[in-house]
Amino acid sequence: MTLELIAIGIGVVVLLWLALTYNSFVTLRNRIDNAWSQIDVQLKKRYDLIPNLVETVKGYARYEKSVFENVTKARSAMMTAGNVADKAKADNMLTGALKSLFAVAENYPNLKANENFKQLQEELSGIESKIAYARQFFNDSVLEYNTKTQTVPSSIIAGMLGFHKKDYFQAEGNERAPVKVSFDKL
Repeated sequence: MTLELIAIGIGVVVLLWLALTYNSFVTLRNRIDNAWSQIDVQLKKRYDLIPNLVETVKGYARYEKSVFENVTKARSAMMTAGNVADKAKADNMLTGALKSLFAVAENYPNLKANENFKQLQEELSGIESKIAYARQFFNDSVLEYNTKTQTVPSSIIAGMLGFHKKDYFQAEGNERAPVKVSFDKL
């Protein structure tokens, strides 16, 4: 009788542990999905703001055609990106193109003084800060999830129940390099 109670007790503890481990994986996976959604919201805000910014700069910098083309290409890539890796790559391309756009703006003192441009620049700066925070939160959530999927004993449950390693949101090779801007007129 005592042996049976011990076996039942161990069985209950194991089942409880399995349930808690499973629930923690679901919680972490949902946190990652939420974090990605937060990045997506900020990227959409930036996406919507870019045409106004480009049009404002275009009025002053008529000869900087390649900068505007790069911003437009990067913005389009952002909308067609499907998975986290593609969105990260497109986001990095867009960030570089926007840096070039602001570098061009530095060459036009009247543009820098334009209130509309200042407001758009401040708004974009705020969105960029939110994107950076959202990326950090996403990567922190992925770190916690990946650690749990790869450490014993929870890795056993992860493997059995199909919880697999997630990808980080990261910059690719050439996106880490400083942006090169040329002020040579066409």
